[in-house]
Amino acid sequence: MVKVKDLKWKQDMRVSELVDSYEHIGFQSVELQRASEVIVKMKKDSAKVFLTFTSNMVTSGLRGFFAQLIELGIADVIVTTVGGLEEDIMKATGEDFQIGSFQTDDVELHEKGINRVGNLFIKNESYMNFESLIERILKQLYEKQKHWAVSEMLREIGLMLDDENSILCQAAKNNVPIFCPAITDGAFGFHLYLFQQDHPDFMVDVVKDFGNILFASSFDDRKGVIALGGSISKHHAILSTLLNGGAEYAVYMTTAHRTSGSMSGANTNEAKSWGKVKDESDVATVIGDVSITFPLAMIHALDELAEDGILESLKKTNEDRGVVE
Repeated sequence: MVKVKDLKWKQDMRVSELVDSYEHIGFQSVELQRASEVIVKMKKDSAKVFLTFTSNMVTSGLRGFFAQLIELGIADVIVTTVGGLEEDIMKATGEDFQIGSFQTDDVELHEKGINRVGNLFIKNESYMNFESLIERILKQLYEKQKHWAVSEMLREIGLMLDDENSILCQAAKNNVPIFCPAITDGAFGFHLYLFQQDHPDFMVDVVKDFGNILFASSFDDRKGVIALGGSISKHHAILSTLLNGGAEYAVYMTTAHRTSGSMSGANTNEAKSWGKVKDESDVATVIGDVSITFPLAMIHALDELAEDGILESLKKTNEDRGVVE
């Protein structure tokens, strides 16, 4: 048993010191501290790490943090939704999103051509610019080949971008596959449809990509999952681990609750009933806003991995496997 201890502020306290103290506070702070330790264990055990997140997190300022984690070698496989890829491309090509208010008049926003994601604002103009860009990108892809698995197409797009804060760019440079099983669920999908009407031999193959994510790991690999939010991105990753024997490590962070019976609310214990997470696995489920919980847990983990020389080792691994310049 761990004793409850009072939290005390001290000047210039580090994030790692704060998260260490969470072990003794209680409630969700205990689970957050445990989540950070599970992430450290994943990397020390050379587990293949699946990082999943939903598009709203890319809308936020977490986008550049995800890209940095790819560059540092923390994530080996990315699974996300198409809105995040669209917005990653937008930001990589100079579009700015604004922080507004949850209480803004939405009718007024619509009249001004502004879309709201929580308290974040995206102009219609940004989507119009994206749509013009994606038409040119699809033409380049078509000229290169006619048949693409989704992850292979996303890698090619990432190589076209020049932004160190771009998820697609960093993933392409560091040979980290990005899987997006619901590629048609957004503006990108609409333009894939329009392009295919004029080019019937152009094919984006979701089924082939299911094979690609299955072969991204094996029964022999030790596997870890960091699932931020829920939806298809979370399920697609843990389904692939299920079919390869289950994950040894899992960290879920969500605002959803298990009583809904949803994938978003399903915790790591529920995953054990399916075999997606092994019975003896190290797991943690943190209930709370990922924009708060994930940076705290991950920065604590990065500090520990850096102090133990693991980050330097991961950098060398990236170099050995051939980073694309």
